[in-house]
Amino acid sequence: MRIKNAVTGRVILAVVVCALVVALAGVASNGSASAASAKQPAYAAKLRTELPAAMKANAVPGTVVLIDSPSRGDWTATFGTAEIGKQVPMKMSDLFRIGSNTKTMTSTVILQLVEEGKLALNDPIAKFVPGVPNGKKITIRELAEMRSGLYSYSFDPGFNKTLDKQPKKAWTSGELLKIAFSHKPNFAPGKEYEYSNTNIILLGVVIEKLTGQTASKAFQERIFGPLRMKHSSLPEPNQWKIPGPHAEGYQFGTNVQTIESYAVPKAEQAAALDGTLLPVNYTDSNPSWAWTAGGAISTPRELATYAKALGTGKGLLSPKMQKVRLKSLRPVVPGDKSGVAYGIGLAQFAPGIVGHDGQVPGFSSFMAYDINTGDTIILSANLSASPVTGENAAVELAKVIIATLYGSGDVPGGNPAGTPPAS
Repeated sequence: MRIKNAVTGRVILAVVVCALVVALAGVASNGSASAASAKQPAYAAKLRTELPAAMKANAVPGTVVLIDSPSRGDWTATFGTAEIGKQVPMKMSDLFRIGSNTKTMTSTVILQLVEEGKLALNDPIAKFVPGVPNGKKITIRELAEMRSGLYSYSFDPGFNKTLDKQPKKAWTSGELLKIAFSHKPNFAPGKEYEYSNTNIILLGVVIEKLTGQTASKAFQERIFGPLRMKHSSLPEPNQWKIPGPHAEGYQFGTNVQTIESYAVPKAEQAAALDGTLLPVNYTDSNPSWAWTAGGAISTPRELATYAKALGTGKGLLSPKMQKVRLKSLRPVVPGDKSGVAYGIGLAQFAPGIVGHDGQVPGFSSFMAYDINTGDTIILSANLSASPVTGENAAVELAKVIIATLYGSGDVPGGNPAGTPPAS
């Protein structure tokens, strides 16, 4: 999931279907792992071997895993280090930047406002925000479903240069939209699916106009408070420090270097994997450029609480509105039968398995909830993307978990919240 550079430093939760094929070598791990409980589910032994191997194959320093499964048993574990060059254990209590998972929260607030009668999904964005290209034709629904055609500002070269030169800059929504609107739309509203951070920034502006609150406060009152997510937040633009215990966050390459791909050049991949080429520390980069598209912070346990609420609607939406959300899921590739789909701020990785992923410079995350079994999978890592595949690092590790729990044949064939090529 990338909000452009992923919500790694730039979340680009783009949508292109990225192949989620498990092809992991059985490489021995030098990392250590810790689990929360002495009694382990049957699947845990395999994951204790395969997750470290996958981390090594993708140069992931550290990760935290949480699995809640009514039928298979619950399991939490931490692997690797929170800081490269030191043996600093990862912790379940660590805070992570959750990148594009934030998009689901923004769309949740929008649906709440629809329930309150403050707007309709078919309202044009021009009703709330002037100056949007095709604004009289683009609906609120099309923004949330990634079908507006608007250019994603996070691919703009000048924007990325500024991110590299001014990593602590506090971005405003107006600045981000000005960059986006300087580019022509990529297609007419509703014609295609294309992941764009611009869509969700616009929804953030709508939230602030209709609630009279900052998006940060709206999230707190409407999501974090009701779900008792005491450590989660959407930081204000000038709050670039992670407010609590956290790992250091890394990414290979600068924002400019990763516009097209997060993979390092093939000639450098061996060095990235053996540690002679080190990633850049992005821990204190200001995530305000991602804002309502990728700026939130949470812990693995609180993200699990949210993932369950997202999949069921409980504590967030009425049963009727939750049905509207689930029915909005449509294939990201017309005619595709795999189940890979995207709806109103919601990704479907396989039939019945919904959630999202997130990536910003320094961090990556994956959350999924199985509507049929009640299984919840959360994975947070302190690397934005694999230097080998260029894909979200947490998603690369999640492939291993899904293959272990459900079989390799059930590993999603695509990631609706993945990163598309720059356009």
